[in-house]
Amino acid sequence: MTDTVTRTAPKRLSTLDKWLPLWIGLAMVAGLLLGRFVPVLSDVLSAMEVGGISVPIGLGLLVMMYPVLAKVRYDKVAAVTGDKKLLVSSLVMNWLVGPAVMFALAWIFLPDLPEYRTGLIIVGLARCIAMVVIWNDLACGDREATAVLVAINSVFQVVAFSLLGWFYLTVLPGWLGLDTQGLEISVWQIALNVIVFLGVPLAAGFASRWIGEKRKGRDWYEETFLPRVGPWALYGLLFTIVLLFALQGEQVTSRPMDVARIALPLLVYFGLMWFAGLLLGKGIGLSYARSTTLAFTAAGNNFELAIAVAIGTFGAASGQALAGVVGPLIEVPVLVGLVYVSLWAAKAWFRADPYTTESMIESRTS
Repeated sequence: MTDTVTRTAPKRLSTLDKWLPLWIGLAMVAGLLLGRFVPVLSDVLSAMEVGGISVPIGLGLLVMMYPVLAKVRYDKVAAVTGDKKLLVSSLVMNWLVGPAVMFALAWIFLPDLPEYRTGLIIVGLARCIAMVVIWNDLACGDREATAVLVAINSVFQVVAFSLLGWFYLTVLPGWLGLDTQGLEISVWQIALNVIVFLGVPLAAGFASRWIGEKRKGRDWYEETFLPRVGPWALYGLLFTIVLLFALQGEQVTSRPMDVARIALPLLVYFGLMWFAGLLLGKGIGLSYARSTTLAFTAAGNNFELAIAVAIGTFGAASGQALAGVVGPLIEVPVLVGLVYVSLWAAKAWFRADPYTTESMIESRTS
């Protein structure tokens, strides 16, 4: 077996990145205040929907994801797909462990609140395909591995979301003698969500790298083009957070105790899934970069899909929809915090410099 190590020059967090928790906190507060005191904004955003997707929020997510996907070295993707330990571990964490953990936490913490409980279970079924790209990049995870895992999750999401919803809301509760709750969601709605939030920015990122390298060369693309578009990922993130929180700001601020009840199992879920993913990666011998990727893809959730499903199935004013909205309210600050925990763990647990990228390409000879 031959190992080839490719290193990039060490980098450090930019000023924008260093103050990211502050910017995100301000964006969340701004969104909540706008939603609370300018309620017409929520109506405007709701009116600008196509296929259940708010157009302004969709644009914000596209702007957020494109720069990170433009950074991906697509010529290295084949090396990622050969890492069976990473791929199998990700599938197990995302589609077996994640939904089961959220189901258990929802029933443990919300046994008397069936609407919120159902909303949390829906959040657990919607595996992350959007913001995980940002968190992974900030934590110096493996970009190529993230692109592959996100694509695989997207395929599974189209195929498995409805089936798992039926199992966790109807079949399993029935077996356990618990309350049952149906879930009807079309495959097309899930597929549209995947196409918009992953397909479009992935195609754009691939096309820009291919065209840029072909016309100007890799050095120009890496050293000139990417630094120019890179900051737009965080601009798009902040814009999206403001709109998301504005959309449900009045509902969140007017029901603080309900939000607190929903928040507690979410806090446990995000922390538990992230640490389980990181420790699993270390335990099976993955590098820091790939262990971090495994952790963030396991902990993150596709709140865009969860909110769309909850609203489409149960209504915008339902408890299920509120639980979906509280998801990013908790996920965003928790996963931002875990970015810094991850950077600490790189040195404390993996004895690695997170700012020095290592890409291990293994070729096996018989």
